[in-house]
Amino acid sequence: MSSTFGTWFRVTTFGESHGGGVGCVVDGCPPRLPLSEADIQPQLDRRRPGQSDLATPRNEADRVTILSGVEHGLTLGTPIGLLVANRDTRPADYGAMRAAPRPSHADFTYLAKYGIHASSGGGRSSARETVGRVAAGAIAELWLRRRFGVEIVAWVAAIGEVAAPEPEVETLTRAQVDAHPTRCPDAAAAEAMAAAVRAARDARDSIGGVVACVCRGVPAGWGEPVFEKLEARLAQAMLSIPATKGFEIGSGFEGTRRRGSQHNDMFVWKNGRLGTATNRSGGVQGGISNGEPIVLRVAFKPPATIGQPQTTARFDGEPTVIEAGGRHDPCVVPRAVPIVEAMAALVLADAALAQLARDGASPR
Repeated sequence: MSSTFGTWFRVTTFGESHGGGVGCVVDGCPPRLPLSEADIQPQLDRRRPGQSDLATPRNEADRVTILSGVEHGLTLGTPIGLLVANRDTRPADYGAMRAAPRPSHADFTYLAKYGIHASSGGGRSSARETVGRVAAGAIAELWLRRRFGVEIVAWVAAIGEVAAPEPEVETLTRAQVDAHPTRCPDAAAAEAMAAAVRAARDARDSIGGVVACVCRGVPAGWGEPVFEKLEARLAQAMLSIPATKGFEIGSGFEGTRRRGSQHNDMFVWKNGRLGTATNRSGGVQGGISNGEPIVLRVAFKPPATIGQPQTTARFDGEPTVIEAGGRHDPCVVPRAVPIVEAMAALVLADAALAQLARDGASPR
């Protein structure tokens, strides 16, 4: 079940980067949810390649088709099949790479696991696989917004050495995030980030960064201790995204430098409920949501496939030099924003359904 995520709201993705198409099957979506391709397409448009000179020039429209689970504009409660065709495939670009693994890529590990790997692109290890996640996440987010008023907004917090000041997470909008191709809402930092990406691209190199995300309106009580803590599920979800290397929530690693007296979130009465004066916990305490905004950050490494010659070894052990062909992102971080939002939505939808089941089973 390595391609399936979730317990109540379950998503299975399928497809390879240069195959006929990619997509997903969503099982567990509640019935009678108004849904059409128009509800899913905007997030796919934000993820698709070719959006600016900061991304891969691969030209994919990524138009989604609903194959099942929806009738007369309403979900049926049955599995929802979603398909996006691959149109701009170029398997010939990868001919030189079939005999030798790319440094820091999954070519070697997939071969070690399965005894075979996709001969073009990264196959299932490619970020093209995330099309299905984003499509499924759009459905999860739609239900969360309509049922609970949950809002999810991610943004680029850093690229390379350029870090942006934290925005007002209580009011940040996707329109503000999308105002710049880097998807950083701070104008000055966004320009510096763009310059860093272009410098890496022009050097036929790559660069990494950090995506931050806030989930607003999540009620207190979501999350299943002890092994299914909400932050543990979020960490699993985020670290399953290609090219991720780190996850933190709330104060994260910076919080380790403080004492408890400086770090604790004091409880106060606000907006007609018990809440906290600060949010160093990142909206989760004891593995359960506390009603404050959930704030998390995900670290993305520089993309492994670069245009510079690199030393490696052939699969038969002979030393060689590889110079990657194909079309690749010099930085995946701007396009990762909707992927992070999607994975957050999938986790929260699963947690919400688990809590609804628990509430429904409780004695009245």
